[in-house]
Amino acid sequence: MSGFRTLLYKEVLRFWKVGFQTVAAPMLTSLLYLMIFAHVLESRVEINDLPYTAFLVPGLIMMSVLQNAFANSSSSLIQAKVTGSIIFVLLPPISYGEFFLAYVGAAMLRGAMVGLGVLAVTTGFAPLQFAAPPWILAFALIGGGIMGSLGMIAGIWADKFDQLAAFQNFLILPLTMLSGVFFSIHSLSPFWQRASHLNPVFYLIDGFRYGFFGVSDVSPFVSLAVSSVFLLAVGAGTLTLLRKGYKLRY
Repeated sequence: MSGFRTLLYKEVLRFWKVGFQTVAAPMLTSLLYLMIFAHVLESRVEINDLPYTAFLVPGLIMMSVLQNAFANSSSSLIQAKVTGSIIFVLLPPISYGEFFLAYVGAAMLRGAMVGLGVLAVTTGFAPLQFAAPPWILAFALIGGGIMGSLGMIAGIWADKFDQLAAFQNFLILPLTMLSGVFFSIHSLSPFWQRASHLNPVFYLIDGFRYGFFGVSDVSPFVSLAVSSVFLLAVGAGTLTLLRKGYKLRY
């Protein structure tokens, strides 16, 4: 596994050397979201017997984890392809399994770092209960793994930066923004409630929030099952692309 360790170190070092952009900036964005929405809605909205700010904080943390995990693996691959440096990763005898674990592992680490940072800067705005910490950890890891894998798929598929931006803006961003971060799906019409259940990110957000307050829109066991199956599916898809060398070796 020396190839895995070396590649993981390279990926972590890549985002850490520009940590002000890759870690600090997303923390600031989440803090701005919280300040704006809390100022407008705190005194007007209560969801699941929770103050709106308390409801919002776990969603912002998880959204930051997901978006940054995706950004890390996708940006690394597209940069390597565009600059031609991907050849230096493909030439050494590194298995596609090590390749996958290193990129997804680095994506999960960046997502976790940003998530912890968002938790640190937002915890003073709302009382968090940490009702079930194992659920928090489980959904954070699964979410980071899913988005790290999707980031690899996007980075492999895209040939240029605007294609990657389209993948992120038209797929990842809507899935995260419409997943229940800012609202409970019970506030939606029946049609949109059913539509929300088709969004796999909804289960990540809802299960993650359950870990803090012990309340959720669906059973956390259902959320865990759906999220785990989705992780296995996107992980298997990513490994298949790597094994075939799609848009990498050929």
